[in-house]
Amino acid sequence: MAAGIDDVARAAGVSTATVSRALRDLPNVNRATRDRVRVVAAQLGYVASPSAVSLASGRTRTVGLISPWINRWYFANVIEGAERTLRAQGFDVLLYTFDVRRDSARPRVDLDVLRRRVDGILVVGLPLEQDEVDALLTLGHPLVCIGWGGFGQVTVRLDDRATAREATRYLIGLGHRRIAHITGAPDDITPWSPPVGRAAGWRDALLEAGIEPEAALEVHGHFDLAGGRESMRTLLAQAPDVTAVFAASDEMAMGAILALRDAGLEVPGDVSVMGVDGHDMGELVGLTTMAQAADEQGAAAAQLVLDMAAGLTPPREVVYPTVLVERTSTGPPRS
Repeated sequence: MAAGIDDVARAAGVSTATVSRALRDLPNVNRATRDRVRVVAAQLGYVASPSAVSLASGRTRTVGLISPWINRWYFANVIEGAERTLRAQGFDVLLYTFDVRRDSARPRVDLDVLRRRVDGILVVGLPLEQDEVDALLTLGHPLVCIGWGGFGQVTVRLDDRATAREATRYLIGLGHRRIAHITGAPDDITPWSPPVGRAAGWRDALLEAGIEPEAALEVHGHFDLAGGRESMRTLLAQAPDVTAVFAASDEMAMGAILALRDAGLEVPGDVSVMGVDGHDMGELVGLTTMAQAADEQGAAAAQLVLDMAAGLTPPREVVYPTVLVERTSTGPPRS
């Protein structure tokens, strides 16, 4: 049978509380006693369990990660980057997801899922209400937002507006004038939500080129492939003369390409399509995109949470760049 803390205490001639404090380097244990306890623990093969250490220290060595999805490219890559960084430093991830559907309201954050179970909180791509953020802060743990930011919280994100401006300028540079935009969901309206910034950047670039943005050229794709396909069909019905589409995500862009093929149209011969992300499948379909390092953002956000938990002062915002990756889904409009 493995030795327990009582065995170490008896062999070292101290109390179990002293054993616990000595092995966790807590104060009020003199050096000689600490060394003796460590030697005895090593001789008996005693190792304190992580749960016991957590209970005694008040630290869980776990970070809560709130995400609406885990099966979409951006969220999966952010989570992987965060988990890799946390695991390397001996922390676990408590994943808190939601059942987010188009036809129903999003469930609100339940503090009891996180209470007394985490040392920090990451919120991935999920714009929360101010009262939800305030409630999370009452837990007393560092909070970092990834892909969105608001209410003064530490944020890791893209410059969504600049990314969309560059993408739209690229299409304008190819000669396109009828450029549509596939955005997120109709209720994505908070100023710091990525689809809001990307739609604003699309409008900026059009106005800069003397092109008036039209409501009929902006449709909602809900950030998934099916939504992109459906929204492209809507675009073809209400703006059949469109020659280019800038989608706010690669998954929506790939859905748009499927809809164009369904309609017997060529990409990019009839309609050029580009997205945002750098999705792993983008190269397979020749998708032009504004690529981002989502896993690096997750890793950076995880490190910020750990730094904050250690008492360090973080930057208020970390902004990652995107890179234009030109492939075969874009080209000049037909003359």
